[in-house]
Amino acid sequence: MPQRCWLMKCEPSAYTIDDLARDGTTSWEGVRNYQARNFMRDEMQVGDPVLFYASNADPSGVTGLAAIARAGYPDHFALKKGHKYFDDASSPDKPTWFMVDIRFVERFGHVVPLDTLKTTKGLEKMMVTQKGSRLSVQPVTKAEYDIVVRLGRARAGSRAT
Repeated sequence: MPQRCWLMKCEPSAYTIDDLARDGTTSWEGVRNYQARNFMRDEMQVGDPVLFYASNADPSGVTGLAAIARAGYPDHFALKKGHKYFDDASSPDKPTWFMVDIRFVERFGHVVPLDTLKTTKGLEKMMVTQKGSRLSVQPVTKAEYDIVVRLGRARAGSRAT
């Protein structure tokens, strides 16, 4: 399968690009949307590049880069009774929910705000710029990914580790 590019949203109160920089890798668990689940289960592959997006932030926007470190596998939290991601319809032999692991690539020196994404030529069709787009895992084209990376690196201060 050819490499795809992705945008993955997370609220800063849950996890940030700085958390990922500190941890190196993390699991992307708890996604409970079927379309996002299908992307993780069926399409994300090791090495795929990721735009790390801070949602419900001030401002919301892309804060850095990650990459898929482990392709889709069953979300084991769905099987843990009492866990906030527990789903009694999921079972070990027929898992409902999947997750991926991501690894840190780069922290931008500044947020690339949603308002900038919405007004940048070449990003008009990007899913995150569309009204009502709330999906937490979204495909982006290689061209869109490259434009956002250029915007994120436009000012001094991007730090890769």
